Amino acid sequence: MKFIVTGGAGFIGGNFMHYMVNKYPEDQFINLDLLTYAGNLETVAPLEGKPNYRFVRGDIADRKFIFDLFAREKPDVVVNFAAESHVDRSITDPEAFVRTNVCGTTTLLDACRTYGIKRYHQVSTDEVYGDLPLDRPDLFFTETTPLHTSSPYSASKASADLFVLAYHRTYGLPVSISRCSNNYGPYHFPEKLIPLVISRALADEKIPVYGTGANVRDWLYVTDHCSAIDLVVRKGLEGEVYNIGGHNERTNLDVVKTILRSLNKPESLIEFVKDRPGHDRRYAMDPTKIETELGWKPEYTFDTGIPKTIEWYLSNREWWEHIVSGEYQKYFDKMYSKRLAEGENA
Repeated sequence: MKFIVTGGAGFIGGNFMHYMVNKYPEDQFINLDLLTYAGNLETVAPLEGKPNYRFVRGDIADRKFIFDLFAREKPDVVVNFAAESHVDRSITDPEAFVRTNVCGTTTLLDACRTYGIKRYHQVSTDEVYGDLPLDRPDLFFTETTPLHTSSPYSASKASADLFVLAYHRTYGLPVSISRCSNNYGPYHFPEKLIPLVISRALADEKIPVYGTGANVRDWLYVTDHCSAIDLVVRKGLEGEVYNIGGHNERTNLDVVKTILRSLNKPESLIEFVKDRPGHDRRYAMDPTKIETELGWKPEYTFDTGIPKTIEWYLSNREWWEHIVSGEYQKYFDKMYSKRLAEGENA
């Protein structure tokens, strides 16, 4: 099969590219990414030169570009990771999130409808459900929990999900959706909580924590997420939503303190800052559906995944230091400028 994976130079998309390209050498994978601030080709550099992998730079909201790409490549499967995803950025610039997350999704859906595919898969988020109260640990998000968004980011993702399901119902497009809890692991962009704490702690810099740090997240190791998406794409029912969670709830403050202990750094580095507007209190996923219907189980708990993650950042300082310094943004020109000048399709 031929896959187009959008956002494949981002954190989860990049990990998915590594997982799939190496697991399925008989399949072809096109990594489509615009390389905005969070897209990093250094993340997928180890895949360069593999016969079943190719990178294409482009915008999923550019209709002509997408239709030309689909006409040329005729993909069997589209997995859409491409999204503006940082809540704080969505609060200051909601329109960018509408363009990529909503218009980009509908552009992909229209191309899939025009050229035909075996499966379109939308990678969504638990944030479309809103939040849960801190004093009700018995409550979890299920696939039938009503959508109740809190930020422009989550509103744009919920809107995209509704379009995906509408295209299935109206046009019969073969689609599926997965909604995941907070991911962590290798190649996580350093402005996100866990890599931010690691990088700043190593530099003995203050670590900002919103409010009192009491907000709770369910943490999922990124490779477990990749294996779940693979299962949904290949075996999940059309028109269905699958929640992917790790049953690894931690407060933000617990996460920060765990990392500081692992790095032998003092808790005095923690600096509590003004909370973000509309900050969700608790996310917690019920993954019963994917576990019972598809047989998926996470391999990692937070206690086994976080040491592995910290070790990766310690062993790959150059990767995240390039991001902090801005050097990573020069990688595309370094690797592809000659090919583009010669008229090759990158």
